[in-house]
Amino acid sequence: MRDVLTGFKTFLMRGNVLDLAVAVVIGTAFTAVVKALVTFIITPVVGMIFGKASLAKVWDIGPYNNATISVGGFLDAVLQFLFVATAVYFFIVLPVKAINERRAKGIEPVDPLPEPPTQDILLLTEIRDLLAQRNAGGTGGATGHAGPTIP
Repeated sequence: MRDVLTGFKTFLMRGNVLDLAVAVVIGTAFTAVVKALVTFIITPVVGMIFGKASLAKVWDIGPYNNATISVGGFLDAVLQFLFVATAVYFFIVLPVKAINERRAKGIEPVDPLPEPPTQDILLLTEIRDLLAQRNAGGTGGATGHAGPTIP
């Protein structure tokens, strides 16, 4: 059971899973902003033009046998998609593209590279590698500890 929990923790801590979680949260927040724009600004303008609260109530065909075809409802969904796509393009895609172009020209600084490891870290890494080599030699018991060597 411990292996399952450890594996699950490793899975959750991978960079791509965390990035995906952040993207979903930001996407949800962005959707709320775009939905508010459509609901409180664009839809009332459509209502002023067509005399109805939204396009969903315009161009209804029917009812026939208790069924109604709503051409306006379909157009409303298409327009909302276009509004979301437009907002994503102008508020996310274009700014990121502009930043990348500025970085390519050297105007915008690129994120700095991580600092090289210090001498202490290099020494500890070398010690760790040497201990791992020594323990891999097969002289250790079940714990992998080789114990002291007798000359």
